[in-house]
Amino acid sequence: MQSIWLGYDSREVDAFVVATESLKKHNATNIPVKGILLSDQIKLKNYKRPYRKIVGSLFDEISQAAMSTEFALTRFLTPTLAKAGWALFCDCDVMFRSEISELFSLADDRYAVQVVKHRHIPKESVKMDNQPQQPYPRKNWSSVVLFNCDHLSNKKLTLDLINSKRGAELHAFCWLEDHEIGELNPEWNYLEGYSTEEIDPKIVHFTLGTPLMPGCYNSPHASEWLENLHNWARG
Repeated sequence: MQSIWLGYDSREVDAFVVATESLKKHNATNIPVKGILLSDQIKLKNYKRPYRKIVGSLFDEISQAAMSTEFALTRFLTPTLAKAGWALFCDCDVMFRSEISELFSLADDRYAVQVVKHRHIPKESVKMDNQPQQPYPRKNWSSVVLFNCDHLSNKKLTLDLINSKRGAELHAFCWLEDHEIGELNPEWNYLEGYSTEEIDPKIVHFTLGTPLMPGCYNSPHASEWLENLHNWARG
């Protein structure tokens, strides 16, 4: 069983459109694709973390930190929602450029998750849409995650744990041992503006901001991103 889950943020609908449109062109095996909406998970009582709205963002009371997106922590519900098999989670500000079955073919039962192990220490204090740029261990590892939902160690990723741990701990995969985290090639989570240009990305992650955001209009893959958006608009 395979499934794909995309984080949804009401302020980034255009990004979600591009993610789904680009994935549609690279999903020949028709792997099911669903969005993870914060409001839905609250109604389902999967997400019980106290938070409050602040200017342009959400503030997580447990972490005592801002969340730059509505899916900052709902991403960790992916195994709960998928229930079994291999489930891919991606931030909504990604663009797919290669057949997604290639990524699922890399699934290795030895691991609980597989990620690109970025060594990302941002220099900026803000990122997309003036959101605070918060450094934390294993930053951006959790932006593209291949979850092995049947791995015994992922049974530790309970709703109680998701709703009680600090965000930085969850993003660092605190429920896993290091050897349970497999590594993907960097082409599967290319950080626009950070990753080396020598990489031909299979998934582009616009972590600094999508091309419609100020300062991001001329990013290297902007024209391709806009083409996907325009193709969706044309129907």
